[in-house]
Amino acid sequence: MLGAFLREEVAEEVGHCLWTFTVPKLLRPFFLHRRELLGELCRAAWESVAELTAEAAGDDVRPGMVAAVHTAASDLRWHPHIHAIASRGGWDRAGAWRPVPWVDTHAAELVFRHKVIAFLAARDLLTDERIELLESWKAGHTGFSAHNAVTVRADDGGGLERLARYLLRAPLSLERLILEPGLARYRHKRAKERRGEPFDPAELLARLVMHIPVPRLHMVRYYGHDSHVSRARRRRAGCEAAAEAASGSDSPDAAPLDDEVSRAERRRLRRQWAQLIRRIYESALQKHGFLPPRTARLWAICQIRLAK
Repeated sequence: MLGAFLREEVAEEVGHCLWTFTVPKLLRPFFLHRRELLGELCRAAWESVAELTAEAAGDDVRPGMVAAVHTAASDLRWHPHIHAIASRGGWDRAGAWRPVPWVDTHAAELVFRHKVIAFLAARDLLTDERIELLESWKAGHTGFSAHNAVTVRADDGGGLERLARYLLRAPLSLERLILEPGLARYRHKRAKERRGEPFDPAELLARLVMHIPVPRLHMVRYYGHDSHVSRARRRRAGCEAAAEAASGSDSPDAAPLDDEVSRAERRRLRRQWAQLIRRIYESALQKHGFLPPRTARLWAICQIRLAK
C-alpha cells in the first residue's frame, strides 16, 4: 500500500534513488535505550541529502524524501539505520525542477557523521575523548556509511513501488524461518550453516521483540517536497487556481465547471481504489494461483474500471 501511495499521492514523476545511512557499533546502544534518538537519526539523514542537493543545484532547491527507520540486521541483531527514497534533484521556490544526477556519497557520509555526533554530544551522551576518537577514524573506515547506488527512472513507477516495499520490509522473514522441536533456524546472509543459524526459541523471540516500535514513534517520515505540509500547500494552490478560473468566467458554463471538477476528483478517487483492490487480488493470485469465483468477478470489475 505504501508503494501505491508514494507513486500516486507523494512522489513526482522524476528520478529517485534509495539512500542508506548507517552508524558504527560504538553508537548503536544509544538508540536502543533512547528510542527517541531514532527520529534525530532520520532527520540527520534528510539534512545531509538536502544540504548536498542544495550545494549542487542552488541554495533555494529542496528535494523530496520519504525515510524509514530500521533497527534490525539480517540476523536480527540491533542495527539502527535509515533507508530513504529521495528525488535525484529538487525544486526551487518557483516550483521548477532542477535535476542532480550525482551526489558524492563520501561527502554525504562525512556530513551525516558530523550531524550524528553533534546531536549525541548535545545530549551529553559523548565525551570529548569519544568524539575525538570518532573523528579520528579515516574516511572509508569511519563506521558511518552512506549509499545511493540504487536508482529508478522518472517513468519507472513499478520500480518506485518496489523500493517502497523494500522500505517497509519486516525484520524477520517467515520464508527463512524453520521451526524444529525445541529449536528454531533462521537463514540469513551471515549464517554459517546452510540450513540457517540455530536459535533457542526464547532467544529468537528476544531478538525479535527488541525491534517492536515504541508507541508514538513515527517509523516513516516525509521531508521537503514530499512532506505533508508541502503536499497540502500544492493541493490548496491547485484548488485556488481552479476556483479563480471558475469565478472569472461570466459565461453560463461557469457553474458546470465546478461540477466537472468535482466529478473528475471523484473519478480519480474511484480509480485509486480500483488500483488498490487490483493489487490485492493480483497478490493473492500470484500466491495461490487462483481466485474464488466471487473474487474473480470483483477483480474483473476493477480491470474494466481502470480501462475506462
